[in-house]
This record gives sequence, C-alpha cells and structure tokens, in this order.
Amino acid sequence: MKKTTLQVSGMHCASCVTVLTRALQKVDGVKTVIVNYSTEKATVEFDPTTANEQALIAAIKSKGYAAMIADGKDQTKLAEISRKKEISRLKRQAIISIILASPIVIIAMFLMDLMIPGKDYLLWLLATPIQFYIGLPFYKGAWAALKNKSANMDLLIAIGTSAAYFYSMYVVLFSTGGYQYFEASAVIITLVILGKYLEAVAKGKTSEAISTLMKTGAKTATILKDGNEIQIPIDDVKVNDVIIVKPGQKVPVDGIIVDGHSSIDESMITGESIPVEKKKGDLVIGSTINKQGNFMFKATKVGAETTLAKIIKLIEDAQTQKAPIQRFADRISAFFVPLVLYLALITFTIWFSFAHTTVSFALITTIAVLVIACPCALGLATPTSVMVGTGKGAKHGILIKGGQALETAHKVKYVIFDKTGTITKGQPTVTDILLEDGINEKELLAIAGSIEKKSEHPLAEAIVRKAEASNYTPRTVTSFKALTGRGVVASLGSRRYYIGNPRLIEELKISLNKWKDTLSRLEEGGKTVMVVADGKKILGVIAVADEIKEDSPRAIRELKKMGIIPYMITGDNVRTAKAIAQKVGIEKFFAEVLPEDKAKYVQKLQQAGKVAMVGDGINDAPALARADIGIAMGSGTDVAMETGNIVLMKNNLMDVPRAIKLSRFTMSKIKQNMFWALFYNVLGIPIAAGVLYPFTGWLLNPVIAGAAMAFSSVSVVVNSLLLKRKRL
Repeated sequence: MKKTTLQVSGMHCASCVTVLTRALQKVDGVKTVIVNYSTEKATVEFDPTTANEQALIAAIKSKGYAAMIADGKDQTKLAEISRKKEISRLKRQAIISIILASPIVIIAMFLMDLMIPGKDYLLWLLATPIQFYIGLPFYKGAWAALKNKSANMDLLIAIGTSAAYFYSMYVVLFSTGGYQYFEASAVIITLVILGKYLEAVAKGKTSEAISTLMKTGAKTATILKDGNEIQIPIDDVKVNDVIIVKPGQKVPVDGIIVDGHSSIDESMITGESIPVEKKKGDLVIGSTINKQGNFMFKATKVGAETTLAKIIKLIEDAQTQKAPIQRFADRISAFFVPLVLYLALITFTIWFSFAHTTVSFALITTIAVLVIACPCALGLATPTSVMVGTGKGAKHGILIKGGQALETAHKVKYVIFDKTGTITKGQPTVTDILLEDGINEKELLAIAGSIEKKSEHPLAEAIVRKAEASNYTPRTVTSFKALTGRGVVASLGSRRYYIGNPRLIEELKISLNKWKDTLSRLEEGGKTVMVVADGKKILGVIAVADEIKEDSPRAIRELKKMGIIPYMITGDNVRTAKAIAQKVGIEKFFAEVLPEDKAKYVQKLQQAGKVAMVGDGINDAPALARADIGIAMGSGTDVAMETGNIVLMKNNLMDVPRAIKLSRFTMSKIKQNMFWALFYNVLGIPIAAGVLYPFTGWLLNPVIAGAAMAFSSVSVVVNSLLLKRKRL
C-alpha cells in the first residue's frame, strides 16, 4: 500500500469533507481516506497497482475542487503560497464588499423614511455586484454540491441571499411601497466573506509551527572539494560531502564531525536553550546554529532524510490526521445541512400558510434559519485545536504523531518508565570491585574487560571503561554468547568464564552463600551486581550504578499531582529496582523483566486503564507499540521517531507530564469549541425561526444571523489559538 497527501483548494465548509471523502473512497484501490478541512489536505492510502495520484486528483476535480500532491518541501511551499493568495483574495473581496455594503446599510437603516428619488434602484445597483461578483464562489459551491447530490454551506448562503435579493428586486419592479431586503443579502455576504478572511488568517497562524521550521533551514553550504572551499545551494549537497561550518553559521544538513569542535545551539530541534558541546565523531543536526569554533563534518543525511525534514513531515502528518472526536463532528455535518434546508422550508410554511403572515415576514425568518445554521464552526472545532496543540508541542521539543495520540494521552492513568536510559542517564559506572581470595583486581578486570568488549550492553561498557582505566591487556575471546536477561559466557584460551546476575550463577549450581549479604547490601543501594565466575567458583563481584537523571524525581512528582500512577520496569533484580524506584519516588515497579516480556506487563496493566510506556525507542519498541501511548526518548533518533506516538526530543523526563498536560489542554479546547459550535446552532435556529416572536415580538434579523454565523467560526479558531498561551 502507498500513502500520499494531496493539497486541496476550494473547500468551503465541513460538508466539503464528506463530499471529498466519498469521492476518493469510490476510486478503485483506495483503502483509507482522511480529509482535513482546517489544513485543506487529503491523506489517502491506496494500492498502487490499481490506483495512482492522477486518479485521486481527477476524483477531486470531478467534484469541483482543485488538488495537487503535497508530499515534499517544494509542494509545502506551494501550498503556503496558495494560502497567501487565498488570504489576499478574501481580503480584496471583503474590502470591496464593505465599500459597497456600507451605503446600503446607511440608506436602509437611517434614510429609508426620507423621500430620496431612485433610492430603491440605488440599493439594487449597489447590492448586485455583491450578490453576483463577491458572492460568485457561493453559487459555484452550491452548484457543485447539487451536482454531487449533497448540500453544503454555500448552498445555504446562496439560497438565503438569493431569496432576499430576488424578492427585493420583485418589490422594486412590481410592488411599489413594499419593503425590500437588499441590505440583508448584501450584508450577509459581506459578513461571511469577512468571516472567511479572518478565519483564513487565524488558520494560517495555527500552522505557523511548520512555517517557522521551514524558514530555519540553511540555504547554502560550504563544501571542501579538491582542497578548495565552494559555496553551493543546500539542495545540491550530497551524502559524504565534507562541509565546513564557521561560528554563527547554520549547520546545513545532518552529519558526523570529522575535524574540530564547537558548541551548537540545538534549540530549534530539541527546545533546549543550552548549547551542546560537539567534538570529532559527534552527530550534528541540520539547521542548528554553530555558536563558536570551526569544524568540518561529513554529510550523512540530506534532503528529505534530514532530522528537520522528518520533523516537518511528522508534524504535517499529525495535523492531517483526525482525532477520533472529529468523527462526531463529521457525522453531524453530513446530515446537518440537509436538515437545515428542511427546517427552513418548514419555517416558511408555518409562518406563511398556518400563521398567515406576509411573504416578507416568512421569507425573513427562512433566510435567518438558512444563514445562522452553517456548520463551519463545527468543522473547525477539532482540527484547529490539533494544529495548535501539535505546533506548541513541537516548539517545546515534544513531537506528537497525530490527533489520535493527542486525544488518547489525556486519558492516561498509568505511566510505565523503562529504567536504563529513561529514569537513569544510561551511562553506568563501576562503583565497587570485590574479590575472591587469591584473585587480584587487575586480573579480574582483564578477564571481565576482554569478554565484555564483545557485548553491547550499557553495563558492559562501564566494565570496559574501568578495565581500560587500569591499563589492562586485552585477551583473545572465543565462543562469546549473550544470555538474554542473565549475562554473557565466553572462553579465554582453554578456560570458560561467566559474567552475569546472581540468577545465572544459581543456574550454574555455584554457591552464593558466602556473598549473599554483600550482594544484598549492594543491591539495596541501587547498584547492579555482576558476578564473575569460571564455571566452578566465583572469582569476584563488580557493582555498577547508573546515575538517576536530575529531572526524574520532579517528573514523577508532577505526574502524581496530575493523578497519574507511575510504574518502573527493569531487568534488574527486585532489590536494585526497589532502590532506584525509591530514589525517584515510584512505589510500584516490575523487576527482572526480560526485554521481550515488557509488552506483556504493559498489556496486563491496560486491563485497569490507559497506559503510556516511556522508553528509549530501541529495545523498548514492542512495549511502546503495545501501550495506548508510546513515548519515545531520544533526541530525534530515527528509531524514536518511528516507534513512539510521542517523541521527546530533549530526553527530559519532565516532558512526559508536559505532553499529557498539552493533551488535556487541547482536548479541553476541542470540547469548548464543540460546545460553542453546537450552542450557536441549537440556540440560534429556533430564535431565527421566530419561536420568540409570539411572546416577545422579537425577530432575528438575517444580518444579525450572518454576523453570528461568521463570529462562531472565527471564535472557534481564536479559542484554539489561546492554547499557545498555556504554560506546560
């Protein structure tokens, strides 16, 4: 299956989502379709053997819309240009409409009783360009909807304003002295266009996170070629090019430093303001800023493969995806417009046929119902909040993969933390070396260091570093084998050695009686104990401790304040696990868990509520995938980006409660938006239909209805933008 994203233009309201979704689903080979009104994008998964992008674009065009492939940086720029053109067009139309509508309102409201020659014809003259030039998109949209046997906002506006306009024209030509409603049709169109302009501007601000990231990229790179420094465009940089970076310059692409050292500001990627020291062999990330020092690096990732490009793609995907709550809004929008048309017809019939009012009275109530009921605000309620939420997260180094992750995170009841590299720094050091009689420390380190050099485990690295510090002479290792969750076994010459936890030693039937008190003391201090044995007897014990991250206890306290229960999961024994858990403030933990069994513990806890798993994105991948929310640590590593639903770029555990807070804030905004969108319609339609008129004599003017409808859409977007002010 293949997935592509299409940039769609011509979407007018939430009902367009339904039209486009149905059209794309009818294309042979299409599996899933997600159309987002706020981002104006359609993400389609299809079988490339039976469908292609051209067929998808053709399906969209057949419904009266335009589309282009939105994959890649160039298309994103084109989409940005297209959005700016749309904002410019709406602004121009709004200004023209206001200029023409203003005298109409002045005459209709303040000068109507004055005997001004040709007054009605003047109103007709001013209203006509508004109706058929400014209002032309509504007629086009309405016609497209009718051709597709559906109904949308354009149809409501077109019918409502046309009724007012043509009735007024009839009054001017054939019913001398009758009241005309040119101001109603003109002002409604003006308000809707003005509302659309304000909405477009506000929607542009919801996606500014992507725009900001795109602008941060370097434009050129200085490469070293045949001993000469050559400046080339960023798009011409190739993998393995050697690039020179001077103080104050941006790192053009991702790569590895081959010469020199510096400190680099990585805040645009990680959100961390403190510059990071970099030396030979370290990774540098494209678009970060070199603060001081010259260095050269070899390009390893260019173009769409750079960390920045992947982050932009991840955010775009996140903003295109729908949160589950959006389905509720889509279902309502799908039948809401046809329902409004029926309600408008019923309103006219009741007032004209049963209440025996004038055509004018019945028409005004009908127009008010049509205008106030537009479900635009409902269609914007969720996607605008998701866009602002994911954008805010990205600025803080918290990458959230889509509306579903954002929605699920606020329901989390339990958070399981992997120990090594998550709660702890993941760089353990040797703290104690205890020897059996007749064995000296240098001999033990030579054995352990030689064997553990073959291992990739973080604890093995600590032993190797300690052995190297003792200036040991490495020995030839044969038949090395890792024993998952227990240790390693290898041969040095003719002798076989075992290095592992006490469980491994017990399996070898070697007595631990002499060491039990010592092992207990070390483990209770939060140290991991590795026993070195030769198959017959214990040679010594090496204790290793992994320092706890400074922010770990604070993050745990914050989660508890939020009503979330933290757990820790580790392969360490119970004593060590308990010691670490107590230091950070965790009461519940799973110890002696094999890597492949972590997912089972996640699944078990899920029976009691939603579970988030926090890990490094590599050995925790199965557990991250099994959890309701996988939170991957790891400063932008590819594995972390692919594995977690949420990626914490800073490796800071405080970002776990921040991510959940962001989810809660976003869901709160979505629910507020949903309430206000439905409140406008549920309250507005009966008032527009005139239910209060028999009791109060009060009738909703269509102009006020138009203003309320426009205000509802703008208020929803503005409410979403208030998310930016929330402190995480």
